[in-house]
Amino acid sequence: MAKTSFESVDAYIAAQPEDVQNVLMRVRSTLRKALPKADEVISYQIPAYKTRDGTVIYFAGWKQHYSLYPITKPVVAAFKKDLAPYEVNNKGTARFPQDWPVPVKLIAGIAKFRARQVADDAKAKKKRK
Repeated sequence: MAKTSFESVDAYIAAQPEDVQNVLMRVRSTLRKALPKADEVISYQIPAYKTRDGTVIYFAGWKQHYSLYPITKPVVAAFKKDLAPYEVNNKGTARFPQDWPVPVKLIAGIAKFRARQVADDAKAKKKRK
């Protein structure tokens, strides 16, 4: 895919191949439901969800998979069994095959967990000041 500056999540998804678009729309819908108060933005040229406490989660589509970021160590620990069938690397990325069903419950759970994690981190940072 050529280097592009996306103006919106709609534009990002529209730039993907048609079969990838359907998967990304399902991921997007899942994240919107899980994070109803989060703002949907483009950050680092991929879709992201931000709350007042910070960026909660990103997603991106690729040829063979789509990814969620960041998959922190606490996320891996909390969802170890559910993440087992998927590739999770030590850089904070979970890769989900395009041709598998979208694990809606898992993605929603990770998003909610990350929202709590970001909120707790913001509270701790505020306390230190």
